[in-house]
Amino acid sequence: MTVLASTLDSASPDHTAHREAMLARLGALDAEHAKALAGGGEKYTARHRERGKLLARERIELLLDPDTPFLELSPLAAWGSDHPVGASVVTGIGTVEGVECLVTANDPTVRGGASNPWTLKKVLRANEIALANRLPLISLVESGGADLPSQKEIFIPGGALFRDLTRLSAAGIPTIAVVFGNSTAGGAYVPGMSDHTVMIKERSKVFLGGPPLVKMATGEESDDESLGGAEMHARTSGLADHYALDEYDALRHARRIVARLNHRKAHPAPGSPAAPAAPAEAPVYDEEELLGIVPEDLKTPFDPREVIARIVDGSDFDEFKPLYGPSLVTGWARLHGHPVGVLANAQGVLFSAESQKAAQFIQLANQRDIPLLFLHNTTGYMVGREYEQGGIIKHGAMMINAVSNSKVPHLSVLMGASYGAGHYGMCGRAYDPRFLFAWPSAKSAVMGPQQLAGVLSIVARASAAAKGRDYDEEADAGLRAMVEQQIETESLPMFLSGRLYDDGVIDPRDTRTVLGLCLSAIHTAPVEGARGGFGVFRM
Repeated sequence: MTVLASTLDSASPDHTAHREAMLARLGALDAEHAKALAGGGEKYTARHRERGKLLARERIELLLDPDTPFLELSPLAAWGSDHPVGASVVTGIGTVEGVECLVTANDPTVRGGASNPWTLKKVLRANEIALANRLPLISLVESGGADLPSQKEIFIPGGALFRDLTRLSAAGIPTIAVVFGNSTAGGAYVPGMSDHTVMIKERSKVFLGGPPLVKMATGEESDDESLGGAEMHARTSGLADHYALDEYDALRHARRIVARLNHRKAHPAPGSPAAPAAPAEAPVYDEEELLGIVPEDLKTPFDPREVIARIVDGSDFDEFKPLYGPSLVTGWARLHGHPVGVLANAQGVLFSAESQKAAQFIQLANQRDIPLLFLHNTTGYMVGREYEQGGIIKHGAMMINAVSNSKVPHLSVLMGASYGAGHYGMCGRAYDPRFLFAWPSAKSAVMGPQQLAGVLSIVARASAAAKGRDYDEEADAGLRAMVEQQIETESLPMFLSGRLYDDGVIDPRDTRTVLGLCLSAIHTAPVEGARGGFGVFRM
């Protein structure tokens, strides 16, 4: 074993200060997560319970195997928008009858579970994860359909929800819908396009148009039950495959459906008889120390090996090219028994050597079918005459080429800065990592706030000089302050998570667990690297 040696002093003033800053950020994060957990608030939660109904997360808890984890995804969706935090839907990965599944659950305490634009984006992201990782999709449905005031933002792209259900089914990935209440208008196609549908006596209401719309459209008088009730769909239309007596019975039906799927993981779990391997070992170092590693000022570098040592099995890490391109750490490890290749930014800036090193390392991982883990703390690729003449553009392009065409699964964690093209080279959201999470200390933007404001100032000064005008220094200072504040706000993890630019902001201490859950889900689908298939590398 090659156990990483740690030089971290958890009693040092710096570590203590960094830890306190991280705990403060986690406190603010908890307050925002609480908003998602609160759903529509006490009034609508109480009304929902008075009707004898379970809440969305209670339904999920009863669906999952007892004492198994649920990896909730995008809990801060819609943060900073006009819509409630959480986007009126819960999504995540959990285990049902021993099978890892992607679960979505409408929150009917928020405008009756109606879908707003962020609901749509959140569910589409969940569908994307289900397809990429071959996870059965279970939809716990109770929704009045589209939030009509937002229909212009929902109607056209919203068709992708139903497209995804058919594509999942066509790919042999099971889809299951459990209808707890209304599933009307376009929402009726969720049970209509799922492989398996469960409806509940006197609770489920599934129709393209409810009684008022039918009256307006045809003049016909009808009622909910005859038009779209569970018994009608079970006995007459055939839309309901299973007729449940109550919510608990419906969840029992859903579990039995999963038990009979015969759905298999492409790769057995490490350490199982089908995949014998050394059992996963806990890291040598305390995960609690992760709170004090990232400085509050992201211009101050930190050694990512201290992070790696606290998340990989046995803190065992075999570094690749340790003396070449030292501002990018690359190497091999295991995480909860799964092999991974790690790329972690050390000093923030990526130079030509780091870019070439990364490209070679990514190719090696693809030859060996090993997933890649990117740990971000980069201000981007180096600029300046010396570096431009040395080929930083073509070398950075080489790294981005390798990331773009790599076929093994990628995981990304934003620990600190993730700016500019460095965000791309380290497999940011646009490069389709299977999962991307951020720590509360992370920041991501085109460039840092001071740099961006400074560039605008320099351009404005040059423009004034070219026109022979005096430059207004007071206005410049005000502009720079305004731009810095705007970019700082828009760089923060809650802002970015609200726009689904990550799959969640996580406590650093949970990093190993979250990545382990993701790696297990990833290995439900085949893990195969690119054998060639890369674009032209400019040498």
